[in-house]
Amino acid sequence: MDAELKNLQIDRTRRRSGPSKWATMWIVIGVLLLVGLGAWQLLSGKLDSSPVVEVRRVTAVSAANAPEGVILNATGYIVAAHRIELAAKVVGKVIWIGVDKGDRVNEGQVLVRLEDDEYQAYLTQAKGQLASLQSKLDEATHGSRPEEIAQALANLDSAKADLENARVNLDRARNTLRDHVGSQQTLDDAVGRNDSAVHKVNALQKAYELVKLGPRQEEIDSLRGQVQQAKGALAYAETNLANTVIRAPVTGTILERAVEKGEFVTTSFVGDRGAKGYVVSIADLNDLEVELDISQNDFAKLHSGQLGTVTTDAFPDLKYDGFIKEISPEANRQKATVQIKVKVQKPDNHLRPEMNASVAFLAEKKPSSDSGVAAKAVVIVPASALKSGAVFVFFDGKAVRRAVKTGATSGQGIRIEEGLTGGEDLIVTPPPGLKDGDKVRIKA
Repeated sequence: MDAELKNLQIDRTRRRSGPSKWATMWIVIGVLLLVGLGAWQLLSGKLDSSPVVEVRRVTAVSAANAPEGVILNATGYIVAAHRIELAAKVVGKVIWIGVDKGDRVNEGQVLVRLEDDEYQAYLTQAKGQLASLQSKLDEATHGSRPEEIAQALANLDSAKADLENARVNLDRARNTLRDHVGSQQTLDDAVGRNDSAVHKVNALQKAYELVKLGPRQEEIDSLRGQVQQAKGALAYAETNLANTVIRAPVTGTILERAVEKGEFVTTSFVGDRGAKGYVVSIADLNDLEVELDISQNDFAKLHSGQLGTVTTDAFPDLKYDGFIKEISPEANRQKATVQIKVKVQKPDNHLRPEMNASVAFLAEKKPSSDSGVAAKAVVIVPASALKSGAVFVFFDGKAVRRAVKTGATSGQGIRIEEGLTGGEDLIVTPPPGLKDGDKVRIKA
């Protein structure tokens, strides 16, 4: 029984003796292989200094189906197409201003009022002068009244009676002198009174005839001219009075408020601290343009009416359609540029005058050919792949340089008209200093 129990016990002394020689040998060999493999990889990495590049296979597409490209990008500023600096037509002190910067106003709305006391007085004076001259003209036009004619005739009859009395006294004086009764002095006095009576009758006769004829036509015409002059003075006074109320000439937005209540407004600008030459500036913000200076080297790419996409630095995700509305008829000699204006077709509240803006001018799509000839194939590559008019393709572990002819730029990249046919492994971002034939490694 004791012998059987001893046979069932585990011999722990034999287990403590350690692994076998074969197991130890295989463990050492595995460790050596791992160390050698790591050393080989490290050594091979140090010896192979070829740059690692990212490669993308490009495909050719039909030029007719290629996306519409951008032929030119330009930057400028947004401007109001018609900015109005609203000036006063008369001088005066501001007594009321009803708008502030940014206010929306309608055409004809009252913006500013000036003092009008002087202009009211001028208007009253002009009305009185016109009334006086009009009365004189009416008098001359209607002619003499019957009472005036009767009075002239009565004066003439009285003078004739006096003349008859003077003639009788003259005859009496002559008779007395002939009879040696009267004196020569008496005769001379009688002759003088008779002559005076004759002249008076003649004068009153002519006056009577003039009263019956009425005023001369020349006098009436002169009075008519004076009346017209007085009417002009009245209209001028009314206009000046009306100009003390300054109204909005168009519907738009107030860009600047240049005056305050109590300031003096004149018809010419004399400085910031003196009288103001204008009261507000106003523009229609639904009529905006982008003002650009285009280099003369790029000017040939553009023409009137050409389409473009407008973006701003403030809202780069918002895009607006536009077209070339105006091309300056002369260039800027100092800048070597030509100014153009691009009209923004549908502006919104995000756009403000004087904002920075960029315009991407689009290439015009050419009509498809009906001659049955296949459209020319083009390749679209990323802009980063283009270096000095060439690209690099990966072939047989090397970078091969290909000179290319580029076309328009689109949102997908740059069109390659010549130099690539499609199917090439393009190096997307060639490292600096890469030359034709250099060995490269593909990025994993």
